[in-house]
Amino acid sequence: MLNNKTILITGGTGSFGKKFVKMTLERYKPKRLIIFSRDELKQFEMAQDFPMSDTSPIRFFIGDVRDKERLYRACRGVDVIVHAAAMKQVPASEYNPTEAIKTNIYGAQNLINVASDLGVECVVALSTDKAVAPVNLYGATKLASDKLFVAANAFALGPRYSVVRYGNVIGSRGSVVPFFMKKRKEGVLPITDDRMTRFWITLDKAVEMVFHAIECSAGGEIYVPRIPSMKITDLATAIAPECGQKVVGIRPGEKLHECMIPAEESHNVVRTDTGYIILPMSDVLRYKGDISRYEKVPEGFAYGSDTNDDWISIEEFRAVLKEQGFEI
Repeated sequence: MLNNKTILITGGTGSFGKKFVKMTLERYKPKRLIIFSRDELKQFEMAQDFPMSDTSPIRFFIGDVRDKERLYRACRGVDVIVHAAAMKQVPASEYNPTEAIKTNIYGAQNLINVASDLGVECVVALSTDKAVAPVNLYGATKLASDKLFVAANAFALGPRYSVVRYGNVIGSRGSVVPFFMKKRKEGVLPITDDRMTRFWITLDKAVEMVFHAIECSAGGEIYVPRIPSMKITDLATAIAPECGQKVVGIRPGEKLHECMIPAEESHNVVRTDTGYIILPMSDVLRYKGDISRYEKVPEGFAYGSDTNDDWISIEEFRAVLKEQGFEI
C-alpha cells in the first residue's frame, strides 16, 4: 500500500506522528517519509530516534500549515498526506481563538488546495470526538475542518479526502494520563466530575485506522472506531489506587460525556467489522464507495461514551498502560 510512495505527515513530531512513522517503517518501504512541522527542536529530538542517512526515507521539513507557499514546496511529488497538525489544547484555543482558527481551519483549507493542485493521491485528516456537537472552540474548528475535507471530494479532479475520528489517546502528550502520573506524588488526583466518561484508544489502533483509510477510502468518509469507554474515576483509580480523588468542577469547554456519532447523522452511518463509517450527506459529492457489504445502523443511533456497549475495566486499563510503557 505504501511501498515506494512519498508520504508527508503534518504535525509529524507529535505523539501520533512518531507512532505513525515507526509503524510505517516496520511494515512498508516508502520512497520518502516527510515529517512536516514548525518546531525545530522537536524535529531535532525526533531525528535522534529516526536518524537520516543515504538509505533512510525520512526527511524533516520545517513549515507551518498556515503558510500555503511552504506547503507547496513540501508537498511537491507527494502521493499520500496524513494531516495531524492541529492546535488541540482546549484552554489555549479558548484564550487564543484566532490562532486556533488559523491553524485548524485555514491550515486545513491550505492543505486541501495544495494537495489538489499538486496531484496528491490521498489525504487522511485526523479528527476528534470533540468535533461532534462542539462546546469549545477546538471542537468547533475541528468540525469545520472535517466539513472542509469531506466537501473537498466534490472537486472534479483531486485526491481522495477522508477523515479519521477517534477519542482520547492513551498517553498522548498533554492528555490526562501523563497529568495524573505527575499528580500521583501529591496524594490526591483532581477529578472534574465523578460522572464523567471518555472514549479511549491506543496510538497503535489510531495508526491502524489511518492505514485502513489510506487503503480503503473512496473519498468523503469519516471513519469512527469501536473503542471502549471508561469513567474518569476508574481511570484515576487505575493510575493511582493509593491516591484520593477530589472533585474540582468541570472546566470551561469540557463535556460530561463525549460523542463520536450524533443521532442526527444516523441515516448516513454504516457499521463495519471494526467501527462505523459516516458517509457524506451531499449528493453533489457523488460518493463512489461500495458499502453493499455493510449494515446500516438503526435510525436514531448515537455513539456516546456514556451509552457505549464496551467498557474497559480498571484491571484491563492498567494492563494497557503497562503495555504502553507506563510504570504502574
